Amino acid sequence: MTAYAVANLTNVQLGDGIVEYLQRIDATLAPFEGKFLIHGGTPKITEGEWHGTLIVIAFPDAEHAEGWYDSAAYRDILHLRTDNSDGDAFLIEGVDADHRATDVLVTA
Repeated sequence: MTAYAVANLTNVQLGDGIVEYLQRIDATLAPFEGKFLIHGGTPKITEGEWHGTLIVIAFPDAEHAEGWYDSAAYRDILHLRTDNSDGDAFLIEGVDADHRATDVLVTA
C-alpha cells in the first residue's frame, strides 16, 4: 500500500542550508522510489486558515518510506531543513483504491 511522507513547514529561511537540502534531497529519494506529489504551491483556502508549505512525497509502501527517512543519505541532510525551518513531519500509509469513508467505522 502506498505510504507518504508529509510535512508542513513554516518559517522557512531560504538561504544556503535550504538550497543545499533541495539540491540533495532527490538523490536520497531515488533508491526508495520516492516521488514528490506536492511541493509547496499556493493553496486555495476553502475552509479555515492555512499557514506553511505543504510537502507530500509518495513511496511504494511503508517500508520504503521508513527506509528513506532512516537512511544515512537523508539523515546527512535532514539538519539542513530542521535548522532552517519549523514544522511538523510524519509518515503515513494511504488507503486502498476501493476505500470508502465508512470503512473507518469498522472495528477489528
